[in-house]
Amino acid sequence: MRDPKIIRRSAMSERVERPATQASSDDTGTPSVSPWESARIRVRPSAPAREYPIPPERVEVQRKELRIYGRHAVLGVARTRRNAIRKVYYTRAAQSALGELLSWCAAERIGYREVTAEDLNKLAASEHHEGVVADIVRAPEMRLETLLNAQAKQAESTLLLLDGVANPHNLGAILRIAAHFNAAGILLMPGAPSALSGAAYRVAEGGAEATPLVQINAVASSLAQLSAAGFQLIAAHTREAPSLWQQSLGGKVVFVFGAEGAGLSAGLLKLCDARVSIPGSGAVESLNVAQSVAILMAEGERQRTLRGSISR
Repeated sequence: MRDPKIIRRSAMSERVERPATQASSDDTGTPSVSPWESARIRVRPSAPAREYPIPPERVEVQRKELRIYGRHAVLGVARTRRNAIRKVYYTRAAQSALGELLSWCAAERIGYREVTAEDLNKLAASEHHEGVVADIVRAPEMRLETLLNAQAKQAESTLLLLDGVANPHNLGAILRIAAHFNAAGILLMPGAPSALSGAAYRVAEGGAEATPLVQINAVASSLAQLSAAGFQLIAAHTREAPSLWQQSLGGKVVFVFGAEGAGLSAGLLKLCDARVSIPGSGAVESLNVAQSVAILMAEGERQRTLRGSISR
């Protein structure tokens, strides 16, 4: 004969395992709920899931922090703004290339951890991390007035103005080109995101920290400020524009580029001092925006070098 305690315990286990929403049926086929389940429903009614909002101070920290990946991207920050690094994750295969950075992390008590490549895939949300991911503090934003004051005594200076260029891979490539040709800054139109992504840092290959991003507030007044500071605005245009090879690019220049497909807005185009096109075979309608930036920047550098050799 079975122990009554065991029988009672078994019956209770069956009740507990049965969901509260599960109904039984009587002999007539009408669904019914056991008294035990009815009591539980009355005592503990279902409630919506509770939300736990992120504290305001943590939201502010998240705005200021960025997760970047790629060996050149991380080492680029280590060269220019090492104190911005908050944590480093790396694989054993990448450790030797990061030796000096990791030694600094140890000395400064900055968190660093060896993880697997699969862990880095998750941390970076990408497989293109080259064995290292880092959490950093974003670079402070620069105002247009600050940039112009820094360039006031320069005889020659080049800026880029991007209209609608938001693709992180294009932006990263442009940052790399700007760093290579020593552009003084990249201007972004009102409303454009001024914060770089981890993908842009990786594509920039260490150039993301070299050129400041400046978001202009009002287009007309900002372009007037640029003109007053001695800058000539030259729009890269694909239709009915003189050849780039015929355009003088001396002094202070702002190269203006639009997004692929949409191109430059008509209002911005009217405010530019000159338009240039890049001669080609015509087999394709236009070049990628980053390719166009590289060609105009290279031509500007070529003309500066030529003027320097003539003056000597």
